[in-house]
Amino acid sequence: MAVRQHPVAGAALWMAAALVSFILMAVSGRELAASFSTFQILLIRSVIGVLLIGGLVWLTGWQQLRTHRVKAHLGRNIAHFAGQYGWFYGLGLISLAEVIALEFTTPVWTALLAALVLGERLTAPRWLALLFGIGGLLLILRPGAGVMHPAALAVLAGAMGYAAAYIFTKSLSGTDTPLCILFYMTLMQLPMSLIPLSLLPDQPQWVMPQGELWVWMLLVGVTAMSAHYCMTKAFQLADAGVVVPLDFLRLPLIAVVGFVFYGEALDVWVLLGALLMFGGNLINLRAEWRRQRA
Repeated sequence: MAVRQHPVAGAALWMAAALVSFILMAVSGRELAASFSTFQILLIRSVIGVLLIGGLVWLTGWQQLRTHRVKAHLGRNIAHFAGQYGWFYGLGLISLAEVIALEFTTPVWTALLAALVLGERLTAPRWLALLFGIGGLLLILRPGAGVMHPAALAVLAGAMGYAAAYIFTKSLSGTDTPLCILFYMTLMQLPMSLIPLSLLPDQPQWVMPQGELWVWMLLVGVTAMSAHYCMTKAFQLADAGVVVPLDFLRLPLIAVVGFVFYGEALDVWVLLGALLMFGGNLINLRAEWRRQRA
C-alpha cells in the first residue's frame, strides 16, 4: 500500500532541490568569474537554457509558444538580464553571503513597483516589510563605514531588475504558460549577452573554456533552470508562507560554503541584515495568509 506524501513535505523536498541548485549556481558563477566575463557566462547560460527549455517544449507542444505579448516578454527579459548581470558580476568580487543577502531585497522593490505600476495597496504589514527590508539593507551596506563595495551596488541594482521582472511575470502569467515565459527568457537573453560580448571594445572577447571549466559552464546553465523549476513545484504544493522561509536558508548555507571553500569571513552584519529582512517578509506573508483564509 502506497503512503501518500503530505504536500508540505513534498514542498520541502522540492525546496531542498532548489537550494542545492541555487548554491551550485552561485559556486559555478564564482569559479567562472575568474576566467570569463559576465557577458560570456550569461551567454553560455542562455544557450544551455534554450536547449533545455526547447526540449521540454518539444515534448509538451509548440503551440504554447504562441503569444501576442512580445513587448511584455521583451520588457521582462531586459529587466531580468540586468538582474542576472548584477548577480553574476557581484559573485566574483564580494562574498557569496553578501550577494545572497542583497538579493533578498527583491521583495522590497517588488512591493514598491507593484504599488506604483499595478496599483496594489500597501497594507500595514507590507509597509512593515518595506521598513524591515530597508533597515536590513542599511545593516548590510553600512553606508559611511568605509566597507561599501561597488559590486554590492551592482547586486542591489540587480535585485531591482529582478523585481521589475517579477512584475512583468505576474502580468504574463495570466495569458502565457510558464514554459512559454522561460523559453522566451532564454531566447531573448541570448543576443543580449552576445551583442555586448561582440561589439563593446572594453569587454573581454570570447575565451574558450578548458578542462573542468566546461563542467562549471554546464552547471551554471542547468542549475539556473532547475532552481526555478523546483521552486515553482514547491509553490504548487504549499503556501508562500511555507516556501519563502525555506528559501532564506540559502543565506546560512551559502555563508558556510563561502567560509569552508573560499575562506570568507562570517560577517555578522550581513547575517543580521538578512535576518531583519526575513522577519519583515515573514510578518507580511503571515498577514497575507490570514487575509486569504478569511
